[in-house]
Amino acid sequence: MNPDYSRFKKRLNAFKGAVEERLETAFQGMDIPHELLRSMKYSLMAGGKRIRPVLCLSWAAMLGIPENKVLDFACGIEMIHTYSLIHDDLPAMDNDDLRRGKPTSHKVFGEAMAILAADGLHTQAFYMMAGTDLPAKDVLQACAEMSRAAGPAGMVGGQVVDIMATGGGKMDLETLKIMHSMKTGALIRSSCVCGALLAGSCGSGQKDQTNAADYGASAGLAFQIVDDILDVTGDEKSLGKQVGSDQSLGKATYPRFYGVQRSRALAQESVDRARSSLKGYAGQHKEFLEDLAQYIVDRIS
Repeated sequence: MNPDYSRFKKRLNAFKGAVEERLETAFQGMDIPHELLRSMKYSLMAGGKRIRPVLCLSWAAMLGIPENKVLDFACGIEMIHTYSLIHDDLPAMDNDDLRRGKPTSHKVFGEAMAILAADGLHTQAFYMMAGTDLPAKDVLQACAEMSRAAGPAGMVGGQVVDIMATGGGKMDLETLKIMHSMKTGALIRSSCVCGALLAGSCGSGQKDQTNAADYGASAGLAFQIVDDILDVTGDEKSLGKQVGSDQSLGKATYPRFYGVQRSRALAQESVDRARSSLKGYAGQHKEFLEDLAQYIVDRIS
């Protein structure tokens, strides 16, 4: 039975609204060159699902920290995600023309400004996260966790694995799984873990961090499998970007190894594992996280 997505989407939109309202004011009072600020905000405010900050907010809230106390940290996560998308779209990477239904940053501002906008978002992210008004020990641990996830042993390293295997390179199934766990999964996993770490003053401990990591790793895998499927079965209008780009670039994907039907089943298995990580919790935030995991598989964009 499908979750009540009307209720879920209402709460998701409330989370997203809070994130986007804060992102709009994130650069106020800062002396940033106009063109740089314009290019940073162009990508940051282009829409998107805001899944990563929502996961951080939801885990923190489930463990006792009000969302407003974690909002700056969550917005920092979205800045990291956005900077990675700008880099992903560059001619030296995937060379994409569209992102979220709009021309990509380098198409509008040129490659140099796009690179600098991504650099600016990356560093501004840690400025925001470090200023989170919670116990310094918890904030420091969460910053360290996010640094690891976004760095060479996480997202950046996963992108390198992807580049090495694109267009003539060889990638077996095990390497594909490793790449996804680093490139996409690491940031989603750590968004959940950071929510648990930031709730340390409410008694969150190692068990909660483990559950958050298990949930995030499984949800992240499902997210990437569905992305691979949508590149085959989706349409450009719904996705807001070109479809079929993975195949044209010779990328290894789950549908390429398993076919679409089996890939969907694997995504659902990952979601079921994510939901099982929530068994020890109760309340509306647990229900939201359960629905969010299932929504990852059922989405069309």
